[in-house]
Order: sequence, then C-alpha cells, then structure tokens
Amino acid sequence: MKKVYFAGAIRGTREKANEYKKIGDFIEEYAEILDKHVVDPELSNMGESLDKSEIYKRDIEWIAESDIVFAEVTMPSLGVGYEIAYAEKLGKKIVCLCHEGVNLSAMIHGDSNLEVIFYNDVEELWDVIKERLQD
Repeated sequence: MKKVYFAGAIRGTREKANEYKKIGDFIEEYAEILDKHVVDPELSNMGESLDKSEIYKRDIEWIAESDIVFAEVTMPSLGVGYEIAYAEKLGKKIVCLCHEGVNLSAMIHGDSNLEVIFYNDVEELWDVIKERLQD
C-alpha cells in the first residue's frame, strides 16, 4: 500500500478542513495517509500542541517516507509551500489540488515538476487521485 503525505493549510486557516476530510477519506481507500491530523476537521488553526521543532522533524520524516505528496493549495500557506519544496528536493511525485478560479502562485503553477489539478468539487478529484496512486 502506498504512503501519502497530504499537505493542507493549518495555521493560516482551516477553511477547507471539511474538503480535506473528504479527500483524505477517499485517499485512505487506496493508500495510507501518514499525517492524518491534517484531514481532521476538528483540528483548529492553532495546530497541534506538540513543540514546533518536533512537528518539523516528524513532518519532514513523513515526507521522506511517503511515496507521493498530495497538496491542497487553494488556501495560501507558508507551511504547505515549504513541504512542497522539500518533497520536490527529495524527488517525490507531487500533485497539487486547487479550486478552479484561484489565482495560484506562479511558484507552484509554473513549476514543471508539480502536477496541478484544478477542480470545482472534490468529487471531480476521485479519478485523478486513484490514477496517481496506481502509477
């Protein structure tokens, strides 16, 4: 079973938390999500109560362990950008998911090493996610 790192905004906003949950539930039908807390709609924008250095160390270990990174990039997030760059440095396959109509950063949209998928409703992502997990 593939291992997935799922990147999504936490400290900036949890506005998309319910969508993260839906996406996470679908991913878990086919793979293991290493960082399950991101898809927890109950997690506040204060994040976890762990020490910041512990979170950093744990998360970069999860990125290294993952087979693929899915990053929901609709909401701007310094942390998600960092995770994407770190995963790219490690040569990970990275799929960015973004709501249609968002003025996505050129640093994400212009990076040919990243696959960017625009969507209107999360259900549109199911075939794409399933295909990427089977690659």
